[in-house]
Amino acid sequence: MRVLRTFLWAALLAAGFIVVTSVANWDVGRALRPVRNAGRLWSEPATASGAGAFSSDEQNNIDIYKSARDATVFITSTVFTRTFFGVYPEKGTGTGFVISSDGEILTNNHVAGGGSELSVTLSDKKVYKARVLGFDPKNDLALIKIDAGRKLPVVPLGDSDHLVVGQKVLAIGNPFQFEGTLTTGIVSSLGRTIQTEERELEGMIQTDAAINPGNSGGPLLDSRGNVIGINTAIYGAQGSIGIGFALPIARAKAMLEEYKSKGKISRPSLGISTVYIAGDLAEMLQLPSSGGLLIQEVQRGLAAAAAGLRGYSRIVIVGNYRLGIGGDLIVAAEGQAIEDKETLKRLMDKKHGGDILELTILRGGERQKVRVKLGEEPAQF
Repeated sequence: MRVLRTFLWAALLAAGFIVVTSVANWDVGRALRPVRNAGRLWSEPATASGAGAFSSDEQNNIDIYKSARDATVFITSTVFTRTFFGVYPEKGTGTGFVISSDGEILTNNHVAGGGSELSVTLSDKKVYKARVLGFDPKNDLALIKIDAGRKLPVVPLGDSDHLVVGQKVLAIGNPFQFEGTLTTGIVSSLGRTIQTEERELEGMIQTDAAINPGNSGGPLLDSRGNVIGINTAIYGAQGSIGIGFALPIARAKAMLEEYKSKGKISRPSLGISTVYIAGDLAEMLQLPSSGGLLIQEVQRGLAAAAAGLRGYSRIVIVGNYRLGIGGDLIVAAEGQAIEDKETLKRLMDKKHGGDILELTILRGGERQKVRVKLGEEPAQF
């Protein structure tokens, strides 16, 4: 019996060997594959390539970067500083962007250095000397130019007057000299006032898009690839903590229009100081609750004084603040109601010295219109 059982096992093994070796295209790996797959602890995603590989938002980022990258430049400025031991060059870096195909570039005034030696590096790594066409220190703006001997790609200038908190923005620049860096975020707030080392800047765009040293002067773009701001400052000395500020592009547009028409850059001058009041405070002062800009002081010899605008006649204490009352209340400018402290400034950004600014004021309980011929601050070169 035992001999028969041994014989049967030998016959089965032999038959199996014949079957296996006689099957064409036998694949040992096919037999073992289920065992291998059973032991895998991860799954592999499909490779992201080709049309439809990216989300719509990712593709938007990619498209904007491709269109704006070549028009974003790296700026190096050299300022010669005189000390007790002699004259030494100090270098600074920043960003700019090409706005005309013949080489005109917008950047911050603190990047251009107010007339220092400038060099511009394009995205193709070619370097050119730049000259300053004009600058506006009050708004930290500078217009410079290079002669590349060829047509350059440009970025279109958009609309900064109708921004909405929450809309997407993208920043391209050279933070810490890492050229061509893209960061994304949103408009975090509007109308911010910040104090830099040199001046106070009003009406700034706040964003959480990462802005670091070296981003200054670079473009802040909307989701269509239009420049809506110029990255100017950050909160904190070391680097981005999610609070950066950009100058609205409307200010640069006004500067560019004046340069094109007059060949120089200056700022319109009104010559008043104001405080915005509305709501309960306005009613306490027996003024309309819709509010406006209450004139505090009128500077002698300037445009507002020449037009007959009036400042305060007496001082009152409201809470912890001293407030001048009795002056004119500006309720509209150019037919647009004064809705916040930035309304008049936005309208002034579109004006030049010598232009007429029509104001609607409330004086003695009566509305009247006043036409002010704006003065002109000294041209900056």
